[in-house]
Amino acid sequence: MITRGAERTNPVGLGALSAALRGMIGATLLAILSGTGGLLTGTAQAQSVKIVGIGASTCTRFLQEIDGNPPAEREYFAWAQGYMSGLLIRAPAGKDEDLDLTPPAFPLLKQAAFLRTFCARNRDADYSDAVNTLYRTLRAPPG
Repeated sequence: MITRGAERTNPVGLGALSAALRGMIGATLLAILSGTGGLLTGTAQAQSVKIVGIGASTCTRFLQEIDGNPPAEREYFAWAQGYMSGLLIRAPAGKDEDLDLTPPAFPLLKQAAFLRTFCARNRDADYSDAVNTLYRTLRAPPG
């Protein structure tokens, strides 16, 4: 079931999103990368990570906070973009090197709708689960 918040056709203003992305991607990447320890040195080890920031919320909370609140949705989406950028940066050599996080076939507004729909269908999931699913979707070959 799709919530009222998921039915909006243009909840994320591109101008404001662009400004939010610039400010939040840098901060999010710094937080992600500073917490990765051995990942940047090439050390292979299993790690338990604690996701932080607004994106550490549940899908239920995400849907409640964005309902009628486009600025809140922009904050969540900026976190998602920074998180996916961090995944891309820490991917092993040869993996996801040519991955485009904003492909023409899956523009930002469609990505925001994907996250709303995922959370509406999976209210008990975490918002980061929605973002991980979006990332895997962007990695999938078109077709």
